[in-house]
Amino acid sequence: MYGGPVLKGLVIDYVGVLTDAGADELYAFLLAARERGIKTALLSNAPGASDEAKRSLDPFFDALVFSGEVGVAKPEREVYLLTAGLLDLPADRCVFVDDAAHNVRAAVAAGMAGVHHTSVEETLTELSALFPKP
Repeated sequence: MYGGPVLKGLVIDYVGVLTDAGADELYAFLLAARERGIKTALLSNAPGASDEAKRSLDPFFDALVFSGEVGVAKPEREVYLLTAGLLDLPADRCVFVDDAAHNVRAAVAAGMAGVHHTSVEETLTELSALFPKP
């Protein structure tokens, strides 16, 4: 059982996580989490995104972080701290989800809880345990 601070933020990668088959279930989890007061952020090493793409992501996220726009990329510690800060949360109140294990390890080193995404089903199981419904 997780015994750290109450988790209030969910930071998630895009390519390799939200692009997986069945990712609609992850999007549904994000919406439900936001309704329960969990803050959400997208953290991508992409150079940026079109205004149209950002608008399509807006309903799911409180913050959109693209490495090309902020000048720092995963697995650099600063990008995790910057993203948590955009959610007005300390890193230790956030969970980071990525399909790249080295990015998850870096997020954990920066203070976040980490989930290594290998399948939508496994990630949803882990997130449901980390963010239990009241």
